[in-house]
Amino acid sequence: MQVIEFIGSAGPWAWIVGGLVLLALELVLPGGFLLWMGISGVITGLIVLFQPIGWPLQWLIFGVLSLVSIALWVRWSRSRPTPTDRPELNERASRHLGREVVLEQAITQGFGRVVLGDSLWRVSGGDMPAGQRVRIVGHDGAVLRVEPIEPA
Repeated sequence: MQVIEFIGSAGPWAWIVGGLVLLALELVLPGGFLLWMGISGVITGLIVLFQPIGWPLQWLIFGVLSLVSIALWVRWSRSRPTPTDRPELNERASRHLGREVVLEQAITQGFGRVVLGDSLWRVSGGDMPAGQRVRIVGHDGAVLRVEPIEPA
């Protein structure tokens, strides 16, 4: 009970110090949430410093500021694309789009095989004989879609 009484007597400084503690914890436990809660605590303390209000309203202001700021941060961070120097790292099939290859196994009943590097890939397309030159035009998961290349 003495802690609650102390915090109550400290008034706005309890919010400001609490917010700064949350900001310091963000340095140790990064994730973003403590940052916005710390900022909300400091803002709540500044509001209470200039406009004395009761504890229930103070907690409401802190809670609303925290929820709104965290929601806006999550929305903003999810809308940003993650920059990378290897955008197709985990999309092996996408790396082969546009390549021209020779069918290793004829396409019958919609499926055949091609060799790309040291891997054998399943391909789909219209029926074509083995040895036909094809262009990779898309993929469905790990199955490459191919079209025949017309001889020049």
